[in-house]
Amino acid sequence: MASVNIAEAKARLSELIAQAQAGDPVSITRRGKPAAQLIAAGRPRKPLDLEALQALTASMPQPDIAAESIVRQMRDEDRY
Repeated sequence: MASVNIAEAKARLSELIAQAQAGDPVSITRRGKPAAQLIAAGRPRKPLDLEALQALTASMPQPDIAAESIVRQMRDEDRY
């Protein structure tokens, strides 16, 4: 992580933002002590296509036994 003082950060802000966006956080110091940190902002999530999701789940094969039975069987087999 790079560390720069406030005066240098003001002069190189665009460059430091690009560095943070690339995944390398930047620490900004005031009188040698950390004052702030530049990190990349999270990307907004893409909305889900509910119709496509429903079509996918409808096309999946249904198990012959209930999930409750599968979990119970796994617990019983893995006991000491």
